[in-house]
Amino acid sequence: MISDPRSLLELEFPAFEFSWTEQHCQLYALATGFGQDPVDERELRYVIEGPDLRVSPTVAVTLYWDYRWMEASGVNLALSLHGEQRNVFHRPIPPTGRGRVVSCITGVFDKGPGRGLVVECTQVVHDVASGEPVATNVIYNFARADGGIGYSSGPAPKPHLLPDRAPDAAMPGTTRPEQALLYRQLGDRNPLHADPATARAAGFERPILHGMCTYGFAARAVLATACDYDPGRLASIGARISAPVYPGDTLRTEVWRDGDVVSFRTLVPERGNVVVLNNGRAELR
Repeated sequence: MISDPRSLLELEFPAFEFSWTEQHCQLYALATGFGQDPVDERELRYVIEGPDLRVSPTVAVTLYWDYRWMEASGVNLALSLHGEQRNVFHRPIPPTGRGRVVSCITGVFDKGPGRGLVVECTQVVHDVASGEPVATNVIYNFARADGGIGYSSGPAPKPHLLPDRAPDAAMPGTTRPEQALLYRQLGDRNPLHADPATARAAGFERPILHGMCTYGFAARAVLATACDYDPGRLASIGARISAPVYPGDTLRTEVWRDGDVVSFRTLVPERGNVVVLNNGRAELR
């Protein structure tokens, strides 16, 4: 329960240090769809070690797990969902490194009684050696049970509107039945994605895929269709998680290109084209 929402914006969390390896970046690529065509050399550059190894920028969401801010927010974590994600990439993420992240709660948005509450956290990752920023992760936690507190820190972020035309490109992505079990090896061990009883208690027929895994599949589609697989061209990306994906679903990410702005969404065709990731927006360099 949130007793003083204004105080959340004043919380200070000690910096959290971590490191990552080439193997972690390769595992992330495999867990988000890279390498599904074993002879596509553009994708193999993300999964085969060597001097030409490329790193998918959205690996930034898995380089560390610092959720002290969620516990400090006071919301009911059992009834909370990762509702939206945004990333800014200040420079390409190297295959190995040591980082320091500082987390701040930067927004509280009350949707009203019975409609939930959104808590925004901004996490800036710096390279320990140089002190330079590497990536910024902005997480929006949707607390379904905590609406009606009568306070918002400002207007809630508006969703990016997709173009009113047919997409310029589309890319499939096949998730495997064990996709969530693979993705959880990156550090997100939420039982919702692995334990059938936990999933049923949350209202799902079986464990669901991590929303950030779907996000990684979408980023792969943006890299493929708008960046010629060059991770250095992706300056930022963000999207809303709009529906669950079940491991084994086939994804279809639709992409619109307008100069350096890329709009996208991800659907599951075999489930009536349900939109599982929506209002996606990326900026290119």
